Amino acid sequence: MSFAPVVPTIRAEPEQIAPDTWVIHHVQEALGQPLYVYLNSMVIAGAEPMIVDTGTIANRTQWLDDVFGIVEPRDVRWVFLSHDDVDHTGNLAEVLDACPNATLVSSWAITERHTNAFDFPLDRCRWVNDGDSFDIGDRTLQAVRPPVYDSPATRGLFDKSTGVYWGVDAFACPMPGQVVSNTADLDMEFWGGGMAMFVLNVLSPWLGLVDQQRYAAVVDRVQALGMQTIATAHSPLITDGTMDKAFQLLRDLPSVPVPPLPDQAVLEAILTGAAAAPA
Repeated sequence: MSFAPVVPTIRAEPEQIAPDTWVIHHVQEALGQPLYVYLNSMVIAGAEPMIVDTGTIANRTQWLDDVFGIVEPRDVRWVFLSHDDVDHTGNLAEVLDACPNATLVSSWAITERHTNAFDFPLDRCRWVNDGDSFDIGDRTLQAVRPPVYDSPATRGLFDKSTGVYWGVDAFACPMPGQVVSNTADLDMEFWGGGMAMFVLNVLSPWLGLVDQQRYAAVVDRVQALGMQTIATAHSPLITDGTMDKAFQLLRDLPSVPVPPLPDQAVLEAILTGAAAAPA
């Protein structure tokens, strides 16, 4: 029996969201529900091209084709790793092998946590902490951790030249029924419920324990960057029309009731439905 991940069956083309800036999409069907989830990464094709996160193992062939259809491997100078989850590190070895001129921008925390899965080439690494800035030729990028996260290694990335913020896993929300590009295309009630489900159950279940004023100050700090577009791993784009709403939803999460998690009864229903489906 093979336990290899299932190759995606839904295709979403790379999407240009700002000058020289592309989101690389991977769409995953939710288990047992008519929902879709993005597993995104990003490419900045500037003077010194950068790959932001390295996609998933399941989508490897398509992901490599998408990324290297935008930038030539030998032209890539930077690979930014936002944190150590497998959907962000799935093609790290393949990327560093294909891009011999690239420096891996990550952190000490990622190196320590992920060393059992990857032999980091320390002479090709650069470590950045929350708030650090670094130059990639035609722009300066700032590492800014989002307000919610599931790894202490998490670093978001803000490009002031384009107004794009890579928000990592913050703002995560599924899509009902069909794949959409922008959060403006979501029902607002669904958006709030979907974000609560993901953030409070999958990403940051500790959020209900925080001091709400201190947490709100962290949300305000990130919003004060003045971004024009937020691209994240697990959400449609957030742009000017939905920016304030997105931050308000995030700000309110510590006081939102935690949605119930699927349990064994749900798993049994999924198995029964799969068994009854026509071959």
